[in-house]
Amino acid sequence: MDKNQNRILLGCVADDFTGASDAASFLQEAGMCTLLTNGIPAKAEIPAETEAIVVALKSRTQKTAQAVQDVLEVIKWLEKKGAEQFYFKYCSTFDSTKEGNIGPVTDAVLEYLKAGYTILCPALPVNGRTVKKGCLYVHGTPLHESSMKDHPLTPMWDSRIKYLMEAQGRYTAFELYKESMEDIYAKTSGEKHFYVIPDYETEEDGNTIAAEFGDLKFLTGGSGLLKPLGKYLLDKNNRKQMKRDKEKKYDFTKAALFAGSCSAATLEQIADYQIKGGVSVQISPLKLLEGTQTKEDILKFIRTHSDRDVLVYSSDTADKVREIQKAGREKIAELIEDTISGTAKELVREGYSGIISAGGETSGAIMKKLGFDTFLIGDSVAPGVPVMMPLDCQELKLVLKSGNFGQPDFFTRALRILKGKEEND
Repeated sequence: MDKNQNRILLGCVADDFTGASDAASFLQEAGMCTLLTNGIPAKAEIPAETEAIVVALKSRTQKTAQAVQDVLEVIKWLEKKGAEQFYFKYCSTFDSTKEGNIGPVTDAVLEYLKAGYTILCPALPVNGRTVKKGCLYVHGTPLHESSMKDHPLTPMWDSRIKYLMEAQGRYTAFELYKESMEDIYAKTSGEKHFYVIPDYETEEDGNTIAAEFGDLKFLTGGSGLLKPLGKYLLDKNNRKQMKRDKEKKYDFTKAALFAGSCSAATLEQIADYQIKGGVSVQISPLKLLEGTQTKEDILKFIRTHSDRDVLVYSSDTADKVREIQKAGREKIAELIEDTISGTAKELVREGYSGIISAGGETSGAIMKKLGFDTFLIGDSVAPGVPVMMPLDCQELKLVLKSGNFGQPDFFTRALRILKGKEEND
């Protein structure tokens, strides 16, 4: 292979695991040969054909100093692997409180790379996340009026990205409206470091942003920009888009489904699965605390229904979550994650070849427990939700999504695709 073909065009660090798989799926859709790792992999060998590397961290909800340290370590590792440009991927709903980590991490990377500025581009139009006049909307509703206002870990308090970012970052954010693209450089004259927030309402806007800012050393945003950015980088470097086998079928025995997200989308998906006759069991955080429900109880239920694909969920409505959290938010979150991830690990040990999970924290906990750190990316179940195969265990198929992603029939759709009964449309 030509030496030029071994260059890593883009190194991406994501603030949670499902965000990383989301990013990897869009880069793969762009035609880039993409590798996903959970943290810096123990085995540092990267396949020669790799054009983009996405590294998943858990920096969204970490203490700020630790988040900054971990991200910088990944950036330095990506540099050593030959990455030419860098991308910090966060959620399309800018999940971050006033004390959040998007600002400090962005500032640290800007300064380390000696970059003057970057863009803040959380939009993902295909999933209803758009930016207009500097404000972030979820299906046309301002962010702080959407269901994100009730997020148990990162409740959103404003819709204007400038305010969200300047509350936690050190530099000034400039809004870039569609009709005034050329004015941004005059506005920022004299600024050593700054952020640019471009309007992004349509897929075509993504192409415009990639063409305007695609040569920056460092970019930030959601996954929406990654497909047009990936195509831009391939064109710029005279690379051909990777050919993908659309007829590929996945080997399959049986799958287990898990949900820990309390998003409106995930609650709808759980209800859809149940209405269609899917078998499910709910984890009770208070019973976990009391010791009256355990991982063994969940496993016993699943084994009793061994001929069915069982959904295990802890998800609940915002009001019930707030009530439960009075018993100790961090302790409850830890108990739920340990129970779900321990259940998933035992089922894989018993021969399950499919794991489907809804929720960033939940999926991250499952991945940590399973112990795999490097993944190949397959076809997508929904925008931003790919089938993944561990590099060292490709018979295992994983579908892990952020809470807000996926169609109402996400769980049944994912099962059909894993079983080879449906091609994603």
